[in-house]
This record gives sequence, structure tokens and C-alpha cells, in this order.
Amino acid sequence: MESDVKKFLAALLKRLKSVDYIQTEDVPDIGLYMDQVTTFLDDQLAASKRHESDKILTKTMINNYAKNNLLPAPDKKKYSKEHVLTLLFIYYFKNILSISDIHTILGPLTERYFGNGDGPDMTDVYDEILRIEKAESQKLLKDLAKKYRIAHDTFADFPEEDHAFLEAFSFICLLSFDVYIKKMVIESVIDNMAPETDEGAAEGS
Repeated sequence: MESDVKKFLAALLKRLKSVDYIQTEDVPDIGLYMDQVTTFLDDQLAASKRHESDKILTKTMINNYAKNNLLPAPDKKKYSKEHVLTLLFIYYFKNILSISDIHTILGPLTERYFGNGDGPDMTDVYDEILRIEKAESQKLLKDLAKKYRIAHDTFADFPEEDHAFLEAFSFICLLSFDVYIKKMVIESVIDNMAPETDEGAAEGS
């Protein structure tokens, strides 16, 4: 069993490293046209694709984000480094949150820090989030190893030929419940952030 856990963690660590966050120094400091933005994100986040044909962010998506005020308008059709970093936040949020929720989170950030020449800007915000998430990565691995062990010990009295499938099912259920609970917490925090007068405003835009 312990050797299985070590193999699992080694494979997981390799996977996590391959989908590591983009560093701010990797993002060009010059303005990029839409095609350059989508190509950059597609190249940098290729390892996070489930299928090779998947698209990271399309032109239509980016235009919709701007339309919904998630993303400040480009300057003469060029997107700055801060635009790209904001798109990265959107990319990570969009898999679990609604456009309205993302608007609630990012609205105050872009209003206060996007293009801020007098203090911290979106680059500083991104770097700080990157710092704390890197610090949490080892805790994540330990938690996944714990769940993997629990899943391995389930359905002991079921037919042996079904164990592999049932262990995988148990592991998926444990992870799904974890995501479900954390999503509820995230939505509760967002609800407390959103002014009552703005409730649902982004959904109607």
C-alpha cells in the first residue's frame, strides 16, 4: 500500500509541476494583440489541458469578459501585462464560479490596482497570491495522500475483481465532496463581499 501511495504522489507531483502558475516575469511587458494573448496563454497553460484540442481562452471568451466588465478594455487593441494576469485569475476561477461571482471578486481588484501607478498593482497582487499558493502545495499533497489511503481501504468486503474500480470511485467521491464544501464556502464569502444593491447586476449585463 505504501509503495502505491508513493507512486501516486510522485505522479501527482510531476503533474502539479507541469501545471505550475505562470510567473510574472514570464509575461511580456509589451502590449499584445488578441491573437498574441491567446497564443501565449495556450502555450503557457498547455499542461493544464485535459485534451490536446482544448482551448485555454478564446477570442470570444475574452471579448465576453470585457463586455461583462471582468477585464478592463485594451488600449488601442493591445493587452498589457496586467490584462494577461487578470485573464489568468479569470481562467482559474471560471471552472468553479459564475461570471457574476468572478465579477464580484475581480471588480474591486481591477478598480483599485489595475494600472495603479502610485502603489501596488495587479502584478503585485498576482505575485502575492502565487507566493501563498506555493506555500500550500505541500499541504495539498499530504491531504491527497490521506484521501488516497482512505479510498484504498474502502469496500474491503466487496468482490476482489471490483476493488480497483471501487477504490477509484471512493477517491473521486472524497475529492468531489471536498470541492463541493469548498465551493460552498467560496460562494458564502462572495455573497458577503457583494453589496446588496448590486446583487445579480452582473448576471443581467
